[in-house]
Amino acid sequence: MADCGPQPRQEDAAIDLDLAFTADPRLEQAEQTWQRQLADWLAQLQAELPPALRSATYSLGLSLVNDAEIAALNRDWRQKEGPTDVLAFAAQEDAQFDSLVGAPTGEPLELGDIVISVETAARQAADHDHSLDQELLFLASHGLLHLLGWDHPDDASLATMLARQQRLLMSPGPLD
Repeated sequence: MADCGPQPRQEDAAIDLDLAFTADPRLEQAEQTWQRQLADWLAQLQAELPPALRSATYSLGLSLVNDAEIAALNRDWRQKEGPTDVLAFAAQEDAQFDSLVGAPTGEPLELGDIVISVETAARQAADHDHSLDQELLFLASHGLLHLLGWDHPDDASLATMLARQQRLLMSPGPLD
């Protein structure tokens, strides 16, 4: 992943992101790049979020794992066998977003965790004839939208979510 590219747009408010990042140790440079990318997306989404999810500071986790690790999570949390591409564990999942108090002043708003299987992402990237970086961006943006309350229980809501995800992916960012 390139550690360069445009910075967040001037019209987007800067977002402070406390990112808990885990991945293969060879990807140590990726943490700062992912932090900038996710903060940029959060800045772009601010106006669309329920007031309780609007914040200048957030906390979330991003883990890039292998198929065995995500299969165990998929089995334990979703009662589904085998690996999947991305899992999102929203911290605000059971709350009504309109009634959330939000984070205390000065504290980051905890969003939850995104877990991506790099092995599954690599297979999907090859199937879709694009790079692993592009697939990881697609999966991370999808996971982030889930953490922010987006869901796709039917085809119409999936189309809406994918359209918003595509707008995020079309904006220049640090992983481009």
